[in-house]
Amino acid sequence: MPFELSRGDRRVLLITSLAFVGLVACSLLLGSPGSNSTPVPTTYSSASQGAKAAYLLLQDSGYRVARWENSPLRLPTGTDKILILAEPTGFPTEAERSAIDTFILGGGRVIASGLLAAMMLPQNAATSEPIEGVPWQTYRALTLTAITRAAPVITLSAPARWTPTSSATALYGEQAKTVVARYPFGAGDVIWWASATPLTNAGLKEPGNLEFFLACLGKKESSLILWDEYFHGYGNTQETSQESPLLGSTLAQVVALATAIVLTFSRRSGPVRPPPPATRLSPLEFVETLGGLYEHAHASGIAVDISYQRFHYWLSKRLGMSAMASINDLNTAVEERWNFRDANFAATLQQAAQARYHSDLSPNDALRLVRSLHNYAEQFNVFPTPLKEKR
Repeated sequence: MPFELSRGDRRVLLITSLAFVGLVACSLLLGSPGSNSTPVPTTYSSASQGAKAAYLLLQDSGYRVARWENSPLRLPTGTDKILILAEPTGFPTEAERSAIDTFILGGGRVIASGLLAAMMLPQNAATSEPIEGVPWQTYRALTLTAITRAAPVITLSAPARWTPTSSATALYGEQAKTVVARYPFGAGDVIWWASATPLTNAGLKEPGNLEFFLACLGKKESSLILWDEYFHGYGNTQETSQESPLLGSTLAQVVALATAIVLTFSRRSGPVRPPPPATRLSPLEFVETLGGLYEHAHASGIAVDISYQRFHYWLSKRLGMSAMASINDLNTAVEERWNFRDANFAATLQQAAQARYHSDLSPNDALRLVRSLHNYAEQFNVFPTPLKEKR
């Protein structure tokens, strides 16, 4: 027998399909990795925080520069090799971190910027600043070196600082705050920046930043510059374990849509099971829970007031009187219509009506009043008779 969808199933399938297409379109428009609004200093971005201008400038100036989109495990060894880690967004595996150490030991130079990049280095003394959104600031040279001679001052945002160590030389900063540090490691060396501001599209034109960046690179004739894009999410898909955010978002949407379709169809077309019978213990559990709540809150008067309001409503309805009828009117109507004589009836109603104003009402007095109201209700048969449970 061929399977046919009902009219309602077709409508649900059409709506979910349109929603899925809309989500995919929004992901393509807003989540494109090549968007110019990305805050990552990648060489593919022409935004103010990107690094495309610096990369093209090196190419036009005759530097041997290339984007490195492979794992650090494939880094070449030897001197005159420079690896730029401009505020990476991913973290390496233990093997990849060891490969970076081997690259430096073999004579390579690493220019790293940011806190996460410092964690990839052989020595890490970087700490974050307590203030977020640090603005750009001019920092002067602290030590006379070839780099500081080329750029006496630089401009950058410093959300981190390098704590003083015995092997690291503080190049730029102020007082106890070091924003650029350098230390040797094996045959190579490491230059750490607090941020990648000097090589960004907006920061490259600030006074001293271009000279500082070129001085960190050294001679252009003998250096091979590898600009890392692997840790920016542009790594080789055959080697990297980092998944594209767009791919992961699309896959999550497909899984969510498939799950919704399966659950919707199974709920509408699955086997129908009778509901489990209600247990007789449920009302008792509710009563005990409610009683414990009133006992814990010392609200005996509220419990009496609830019983009184219910009794007053049904009694006035049974007598055909207004719900606002006074206690004396109710007492007179009961005596005249039902020939009921009880000297305690009016007094009991008065005490129950005033119970809400007595926060110190004892549980025993509250229980006595509720029992009295219940007995009067049975005598007058004022409450509606509930349906008997089927055995």
